[in-house]
Amino acid sequence: MKEITPEGIRHFRKVVYQYYRKHGRNNLPWRNTDNPYHILVSEIMLQQTQVERVTAKYAQFIAAFPDFSSLSRATLREVLAVWQAQRDDPKNHSRASEYFPERNGGEAG
Repeated sequence: MKEITPEGIRHFRKVVYQYYRKHGRNNLPWRNTDNPYHILVSEIMLQQTQVERVTAKYAQFIAAFPDFSSLSRATLREVLAVWQAQRDDPKNHSRASEYFPERNGGEAG
């Protein structure tokens, strides 16, 4: 087995990053944000849903519920009206919105 060297690590990183820049899905909206809430929304939506379906619903969901506070005030019926995919996904959003405000004053992280 070859020894892992700093040069080998640098080369591996370079190859992976080059591949990602060429083939990665850099145009996905959640890849262009550092907002933890927006990233969490995308992660929950992507759990068992095709990327194309999430891309279509993500902007609508963020527009309707732009932060944990607005999501925590929404009813499950309101959340389902915006996100009509698998019922588990909106329930996970609802649970997350209950978790963060009470621990972080309505803010993520």
